Amino acid sequence: VQLQASGGGLVQAGASLRLSCAASGRPASNYALGWFRQAPGKQREFVGVISWSGYSTTYADSVKGRFTISRENAKNTAYLQMNSLKPEDTAVYYCARAPYGMASKVEQYDWWGQGALVTVSS
Repeated sequence: VQLQASGGGLVQAGASLRLSCAASGRPASNYALGWFRQAPGKQREFVGVISWSGYSTTYADSVKGRFTISRENAKNTAYLQMNSLKPEDTAVYYCARAPYGMASKVEQYDWWGQGALVTVSS
């Protein structure tokens, strides 16, 4: 089972973009879903996570106030709304499942799929 991120692209600084995360093969509605990103030459870093119900979210300090995670369990899909994008947000964005509850470390996630490339130009 994988979670496929989509919706990436090239935007200018200050623009907005929304990524989608769709589960294939199995429902993801009973699990927390997280977003991570990996810039060239850097380690994968935590962006944020949403609880299975959608009522609780946690964000990295670097995106707090600019990014919002939501989900539609009926569609087996989660979203990452990114506003006020900065060049330093440029990365491949991934979504994944947190099988044991909301978490912030890469090793606490599975169901990794191919990411979506987001490029923010200055």
